Amino acid sequence: MTFDMAQFHQVFFEESFEGLDIMETGLLNMDPGAVDAEEINAIFRAAHSIKGGSGTFGFMNVSEFTHVMETLLDEMRDGRRQATEHGINVLLQSVDVLRDMLIAARDGGTPDEDRVRAQRAELDHVLADRDGDAPGATAAAPVEVAGSTSAGDVSPIAWKIVFRPHQHLMRTGNDPLRIIRELASLGELTAECDADGLPEFEEYEPEDSYLSWNLRLHDAIDKALIDDVFEWVEDDCDFAIVPVMPEGYDPAAQTAGSDVTDSVPSTPAATAPGLSLVPAPADRRESAERRQPDERRKVAPGGAGASSSIRVDIQKIDTLINMVGELVITQSMLGMLGEEFDMSRVDRLREGLVQLERHTRELQESVMRIRMVPISFSFSRFPRLVHDLSQKLGKKIELKMSGENTEVDKTVIEKIGDPLVHLVRNSLDHGIEKPEERVAAGKPETGTVYLGASHRGGNIVIEIRDDGRGLPRDKILAKAVERGLVKPEEHPSDKEIYDLIFQPGFSTAEQVSDVSGRGVGMDVVRRNINELGGAIEIESTPGRGSAIIVRLPLTLAILDGQTIRIGDETYIVPLVSIIESIQIDKSMLNKVAGRGETFRLRDEYLPIVRMHEVFGIEGHDARDLTDGILVVVEGEGRKCGLFVDDLLGQQQVVIKSLEANYRKVEGISGATILGDGSVALIIDIPGLMRLAKQQGGRAMHAMASVG
Repeated sequence: MTFDMAQFHQVFFEESFEGLDIMETGLLNMDPGAVDAEEINAIFRAAHSIKGGSGTFGFMNVSEFTHVMETLLDEMRDGRRQATEHGINVLLQSVDVLRDMLIAARDGGTPDEDRVRAQRAELDHVLADRDGDAPGATAAAPVEVAGSTSAGDVSPIAWKIVFRPHQHLMRTGNDPLRIIRELASLGELTAECDADGLPEFEEYEPEDSYLSWNLRLHDAIDKALIDDVFEWVEDDCDFAIVPVMPEGYDPAAQTAGSDVTDSVPSTPAATAPGLSLVPAPADRRESAERRQPDERRKVAPGGAGASSSIRVDIQKIDTLINMVGELVITQSMLGMLGEEFDMSRVDRLREGLVQLERHTRELQESVMRIRMVPISFSFSRFPRLVHDLSQKLGKKIELKMSGENTEVDKTVIEKIGDPLVHLVRNSLDHGIEKPEERVAAGKPETGTVYLGASHRGGNIVIEIRDDGRGLPRDKILAKAVERGLVKPEEHPSDKEIYDLIFQPGFSTAEQVSDVSGRGVGMDVVRRNINELGGAIEIESTPGRGSAIIVRLPLTLAILDGQTIRIGDETYIVPLVSIIESIQIDKSMLNKVAGRGETFRLRDEYLPIVRMHEVFGIEGHDARDLTDGILVVVEGEGRKCGLFVDDLLGQQQVVIKSLEANYRKVEGISGATILGDGSVALIIDIPGLMRLAKQQGGRAMHAMASVG
């Protein structure tokens, strides 16, 4: 019977990427002057789990690379080596390389071997550099033997090892042969198999382990390397590691309690003289529960691509099961009412339908909560980004984050990552000043970038704030006048000026760098956020800093919408895009030659888009603008009034992809099925504005005034 290890690959890769996040976060938080023992142990455990798992599943290049990282971390955690700034940076770079190697292994590709070799050389260089040794440490530390406090100054010339796997070891995804191969990679190895544990043929289970081994490593290697091999399976086997000392060695000459032998259990595997079974060290004996990652939904970290799976808290599953049970009960009740229905049962039928509606709504909410993941999965990349860019730009920057546990739909998390990266990079490059410039301005030399998330009014609000120089208002305005975006005689508001940076190709940077300054990106950021049904706005105070506020829907599967009617057709306008709805009189209307129809809303003139013209709808009711309703909407920083026949009400709708089921339609973002079974199209406000500009008639002229 062949045991298919591939069935565990997906879980292995997800847990490995999670381990890389733990390592990266720990390294970023590590203070070279005072390393926290718990923190360095967490980093080491993550590296060790990746090494053991990759070895188990046959990804030996990953295992070997991680082994070198683990060796360096082990020296740091037991005090043999100081954690220097250079060593931490090399480990951070190694995490990046390891991530690429895991992605290549997951996708069946080949990693960049030159990069792997170069980074391996960097790790070897750090390990060979004894300047990082802790005070008092020596290059050849005495060998510590299990069961003793010291083995003196005499080093062993070889090692005897007893390896007795527990019967269930192979059922955990481990393989004794891989352990033996790993030992063989450390030096010359001879092995003697003990088959006394084999059962009779009729009792033999192919997936159980019955063999034991007496092994001998013929090289004087560090015992810690042997311990590392067994640490991955220490809870699933018994093992003994005993040094072979040179001739003439007298243990009695050592200090009391330093004997290298212990009592030997009377078991077939421990027949070699002087061998004892060594329990796992207390600080490394973690329970299976501690080793499992948190029961959270997993989104692959930056660079690893989107995950196709979601880990769900068991409580959410239990809630879902309970709701399904309630639905079954309600369905059974309604079924019984229908068997012999008469008018005397109408009241009970109404009660049942109300109950069915409530349970359906609760079931929908429960299912949506399963898709919700903490935004920390998106925020987790930014400490590393700030660390690397602050060094590259020669700036001192502190990142503060809040609201990391705010939950958002998994799809939103995956799509908002890149826009947030661009916004944070802009704050680091354009916002925060150089240390000397900040000191001259009376500020602390260390700048602060704040990244926060919160729920507000059914949306998630993400804020990126900095205490830097703020946006150069006059410079932006001058550049806009130069490009013809603003006429010299116009006097736009601060908000309108700041919105200009979202124009394609707009940049005030005097120098182009690989960080920013090419004038690409901000228009893409706004477009991507708008495609998610969100909005973005800017606040800035010269000399004190700026803020970018992003508002997003909690989920892309359900939409809060306003139902509108145009003739016999029904459409849905996203509530997040609606500013207000009004009925206008003739005094508010204005027709400008070449500019189409506009209306005055307080202190600004907004264009009017006649929806029946854009979508070619015949038989609409409102012929005159004063007969219908104007729905004032905003998209991509532009406002307009949508002329419709009537407002039908607000409701939550389930979004169905039009592109997947039909084809892409300009001005339409999707469709939904209403309660009466009819289909209503969901309007894409930015797309509708573009469509109005492309078409003839009054719609084109109207939108020209906002384009």
